Amino acid sequence: MSSAAWIMLTGSLVGISCGIVGCYLILRKMAMLADAISHTVLLGIVLAFLFTGSLSNVFMVIGAGVIGVFTAFLVQLLHSKGIQSDAAIGVVFTSMFAFGVVLVSLFAKQVHLDVEHVLYGEIAYVPWNTLTIAGMELGPQAVWVLSIILVINIILILFFYKEFKISSFDPQMAAAIGVPVVFIHYLLMGMTSLTAVSAFESVGAILVVAMLIVPGAAAYLLTDKLHIMLILSAIIGVLSAIAGYQIAYIFNVSIAGAMASAAGLIFFIVFIASPKHGLIAKRLATRNVSKEL
Repeated sequence: MSSAAWIMLTGSLVGISCGIVGCYLILRKMAMLADAISHTVLLGIVLAFLFTGSLSNVFMVIGAGVIGVFTAFLVQLLHSKGIQSDAAIGVVFTSMFAFGVVLVSLFAKQVHLDVEHVLYGEIAYVPWNTLTIAGMELGPQAVWVLSIILVINIILILFFYKEFKISSFDPQMAAAIGVPVVFIHYLLMGMTSLTAVSAFESVGAILVVAMLIVPGAAAYLLTDKLHIMLILSAIIGVLSAIAGYQIAYIFNVSIAGAMASAAGLIFFIVFIASPKHGLIAKRLATRNVSKEL
């Protein structure tokens, strides 16, 4: 495959993984928590490096996963003690991200852990960081990691589909019929953390946040059925990656930034032209009601 194809495949895998997890965050009105987790995992990455002295993906994923779940726990704890949800997210997100930045400045200046790398990623270099086993080159390492995380996410969603669905739409009813709401909540937070950190090295936090929120938000405007929303969010994630790469190639700009911008452009098109929930459809519906009156 060409370098361009590997980059678009990497972006597409991020779009699909983040898109399907992001649907549940949108339905639970927890989109900003995704933003918080995608930044606080920096602290998990740094702590994993400081404890192990290794930049192995395994340690990075474990560290980020633990900190991601801890972020969700802290936000929930503050909210339960009377702090507004958005304020709790803001306090936890900024404090933990800043602590991660301080630790990088103090103890990890000489390693490949810098804030700019975390925010913007290095997707252009993905084709050259390959996985080699027994002398056989198997393609970019990021593609393998993202593929494994995507498979894990799909398996968990299929296995707990009913529990995710009921607890997302009506958590009180879910608890009443015996669904383990707390377990499902932290399972989703764990999936969000693992998805975010798996995409960090290659695409950065900005694109991770965009892919976690925008495809799901756009799909939400296109359908009222959850399974179709999941499929549409994956398709929008792939379209964003491919269109973003083409924009970056034409204008010679940041690839991850162009992919995030493409996702935003697709959202605004859907926001205006969605057949049922779009701006035009709502204006026409309002005009028809006015005529009938």
